[in-house]
Amino acid sequence: MTTALPPSPAGALPLAAAPHAAAPHAVLGESTQTMVLISFMIFVGLALLLCVFAGPDRDEVADFYTANRTLTPLQNALALSGDYISAATVLGTTGIVALSGYDGFALAFSTVLALGVLLLLARPMRNAGRYTLGDIFAIRASGGAPRTAAAVATLAVSLPFLVVQLSGAGSATALLLGLTSDGAQQTCTALIGALMVCYTVLGGMRGTSLVQIVKVVLTFGTVVAVAVSVLHHFDWHPGALLDAAARGSGQGDAYLRPGLQLGHTAEGRLNFIGLQLTVVLGAACMPHMIMRVNAAPDGAAARRSTRHAVAMVGLFCLVVVVLGLGAAAMVGDRVIAAVNPNGQGALLLLAGTVEGGTATTAGGVLFTAVACSVFVTVLAVVAGITLTAAATLAHDVHAHAVHRGRLTQKREVRAVRWSVLLFGALGIVLSMAAQGYNVQFLSSLAVAVAASAVLPALVYSLFWARFNRTGLLWSVYGGVLLSVGLQACSPTVSGSPFALFPQSDFAWFPLQTPGLVSVPAAFLLGWAGSVCGARRPAPAGEPSYAAAEARILTGVGSE
Repeated sequence: MTTALPPSPAGALPLAAAPHAAAPHAVLGESTQTMVLISFMIFVGLALLLCVFAGPDRDEVADFYTANRTLTPLQNALALSGDYISAATVLGTTGIVALSGYDGFALAFSTVLALGVLLLLARPMRNAGRYTLGDIFAIRASGGAPRTAAAVATLAVSLPFLVVQLSGAGSATALLLGLTSDGAQQTCTALIGALMVCYTVLGGMRGTSLVQIVKVVLTFGTVVAVAVSVLHHFDWHPGALLDAAARGSGQGDAYLRPGLQLGHTAEGRLNFIGLQLTVVLGAACMPHMIMRVNAAPDGAAARRSTRHAVAMVGLFCLVVVVLGLGAAAMVGDRVIAAVNPNGQGALLLLAGTVEGGTATTAGGVLFTAVACSVFVTVLAVVAGITLTAAATLAHDVHAHAVHRGRLTQKREVRAVRWSVLLFGALGIVLSMAAQGYNVQFLSSLAVAVAASAVLPALVYSLFWARFNRTGLLWSVYGGVLLSVGLQACSPTVSGSPFALFPQSDFAWFPLQTPGLVSVPAAFLLGWAGSVCGARRPAPAGEPSYAAAEARILTGVGSE
């Protein structure tokens, strides 16, 4: 059974823990590194200009949070795809396909299937919600407690997600530029974090949406170009590509059978099932995805946007599978694993191999385009995460839990900008401290918390008439505690060579992702809490299910 960690479905970058995590810089010439640096600076400047010109003109809450819902379904679909396609989809899944074959195919399929789950929830979610997750919870329970619970769940998802993105981005960027010291990696992490804060403060939802749209177009065009080069190398013969990938992986026929990533044992099968369950259910209800859905003009537009996004992401994941096969066939498992045990350098290695390598003009341009695509992907995704976390702090906690909805729009927009600075600074500090540690498990934790704490409360809020305040609080807090507690006692934190603390062993929970246990338990807690809460009289002013159902079906009252 392999000891590799499960891949992170919705937002990991190359392992910050491995000093060689982005070693492709070693194959770059000085001219290519210069080209990468200049391209990075151009993209940074253009993205800042986009945020400045597209940012909100007035201090209006709806403009800052949802761009006044002026994006068309196609524009929102592109932005939704941008929020969803993170560096893990580009780098992580490519690496798992390259090293593990079938298990990588399953992960790519689960990534698309998760958007299918979001498609089922998009219309009622948009009808019920206004800006944040707390607005959806508020239709079933009044007061500050449900909004505080929503804020806790949002931060429990967003903070680890941000840390693993920023720490990996700092390492990858520094190494691509030929900088190998810890100080250089921490400096790159801080600079990327500062850019993230600037984008969010200046652009709000409208600015970050435009950055997401540009990112999707650029990344899609880049990976398609690499995939075309791979298929052309094998004379457009899929069978020849599969055979070469099986040979290059060093696994032979086992490459096209399940089990290489998480093993053939019973525990390995449970790990595999738990990972797929967590990806499908957790990635569908990440808080920044919910906020993106809430930016649609109405429920019908939200469904159309999500449907378009499913098609885009499905095609993207198909291309990613081709890239993983190409990396296995043209680079080989030994080189890929030497660069990064989880294979997250596979795409960069492949980009440095096709079209004659980086020594040629075409190869250098293609490699630079791939590096820039990864860079802009990180900036766009972390900006969306930061906006969502800041919105829940300002809107759910400050404006409603503390000031009980009596805060003016101008003061709330000022509060959300300060929240961006606060959350961004915290994320930067933690990401810099994480340099040198294997924190990849944090992205799995973030998705597990979303599946365990957000999904049960969301489904119950939208579809179960007997759901009440007690059930909501039990499911949210229970899901958070179970996910965090079980993950802390799993092999991803201790007891394995790739753990956060490899020299310690307190991993009594055998599975690498807690979703198989925490998701059913959170649903059970929501049911039990609602049954217990029904025995007590409802607080004065508690919303009725009839009113909530009317809003969920029609969207009336969500503005």
